[in-house]
Amino acid sequence: MSKTSEFLWYIPNQIKSGHRGDTSVVSTNSLDVLTSHAKALEDHGWKGALLGTGWGRPDTLTVAAALTARTSTFEPLIAIRPGYWRPAHFASAAATLDHLTGGRVRINIVSGKDNLAAYGDSEGDQAHRYGRTKEFMRLVRKLWTEENVTYAGEHFQVTDSTVVPRLEPRGERLHPKLYFGGASEAAERVSATEADIQLFWGEPLEGVRERIERLKALSKRLDRDLPPLEFGLRVTTFVRDTTEQAWADAEAKVAEMAQSQGLDDHRRRQVAVGQQRLLDLHTRGEVLDDNLYTAPGKFGGGGAGTTWLVGSAADVANSLRKYEDLGITHFVLSDTPYLREIERQGNQLLPLLRGLDQTPALVPQKTAPSELALAGK
Repeated sequence: MSKTSEFLWYIPNQIKSGHRGDTSVVSTNSLDVLTSHAKALEDHGWKGALLGTGWGRPDTLTVAAALTARTSTFEPLIAIRPGYWRPAHFASAAATLDHLTGGRVRINIVSGKDNLAAYGDSEGDQAHRYGRTKEFMRLVRKLWTEENVTYAGEHFQVTDSTVVPRLEPRGERLHPKLYFGGASEAAERVSATEADIQLFWGEPLEGVRERIERLKALSKRLDRDLPPLEFGLRVTTFVRDTTEQAWADAEAKVAEMAQSQGLDDHRRRQVAVGQQRLLDLHTRGEVLDDNLYTAPGKFGGGGAGTTWLVGSAADVANSLRKYEDLGITHFVLSDTPYLREIERQGNQLLPLLRGLDQTPALVPQKTAPSELALAGK
């Protein structure tokens, strides 16, 4: 893969254990456990990790500060929400952490649903929500790169504002990269003009290709005044020593999900456009492309857990290279148990992705698994 591609992991940042079936630890959000994950990421070749956010989870900026203090290279991708933060408050806090860590901060802007009333926030319709997100991103970037900023928007205002400490340019990096997701038309307009990196869920290659082409065209049409938009993939990578073992374990895990969860009738739930796209993939088949497993979404898998890339390290590396060929350069991978998989995939998958072993891998086409593993559902 390209030398410019980056590989991050995921830290769920949940008080309760058992996230996506990971019951390997009890005190899942103790500083010692979180630090063990961050240090393992450093030791096994990962750039850093996405920290999940939402009301009812620990504050991501505080967690990131604690983990960067205990590590030397770990880069947190800190998920935050406009509304939970005001732009100037956030710009100052993030600039401070970036200064103290020598430029290790990355930011994931999240505009999805949350318990807004719990922290005194409110939003209107979709246009209002994404309009506010667009202003937030634009103003934060101005505060990081300009001094004496005065801004009067529909949602936010500042007067003669200068954030300190000032961010130190690090090569072409003028400030922490702003990652953003979302598949609705409103979300894509925000990404095309304001994001540094657009994150996609684990969709089939053709769907990702279409979205990249659309976003590039949209960036031109909306007169984007930033460097070209970059693209990332957030997906579960289910890796085992052999192809056969990977599929046997994946089908067994989905069977367990079916028994405990039953058929997840997502049609009755209101979900984001991007999540709905993922959930609907299983109607096209349980295995798409070479090894994109869609069955988890039928039985409670959500977000990055809705679809899995399944196979040996060579199989999964081959699939990720195909995403890279489309223009993906930022990868956020994960599987559970999180700590064990940091090590397994760091040892087996990352060397292949970094070109340390370029032995061509023939990926067998996986036929759809039988329904017998799905508990009769």
